[in-house]
Amino acid sequence: MARIMVVEDNALNIKLFCDLLSAHGHEARPVTDSRIALETALEFEPDLVITDIQLPYVSGLDLIRSMRGEERLIHVPIMAVTAYAGHGDAERIYAAGAQAYVSKPISVARFVAEVSALLPKEATAA
Repeated sequence: MARIMVVEDNALNIKLFCDLLSAHGHEARPVTDSRIALETALEFEPDLVITDIQLPYVSGLDLIRSMRGEERLIHVPIMAVTAYAGHGDAERIYAAGAQAYVSKPISVARFVAEVSALLPKEATAA
């Protein structure tokens, strides 16, 4: 079981992501306010962070950069989720420090596959 933090301001999306993660045997920690996401990550010590890019207060890109600046979080994989997968977005997401991104509306199969690919093999055994 992996510990996965989900940063998302849309209630339906956070429920979907957390339900999918729980159904695959993971512990999902929802964070709906990006202003407390960095503090929550340091406390929760996730194996993976999934973050929306379009967030109020602190953007997903800024959150990723902040996590990459924290010694305790620098090696935690990050998957970005965005509704605005336009030209150049992938480059900006990867440059900020994410290892993967999935565009919304999500494909459940792709979402689950990306999560599995980012987690250590021992964490994916449900």
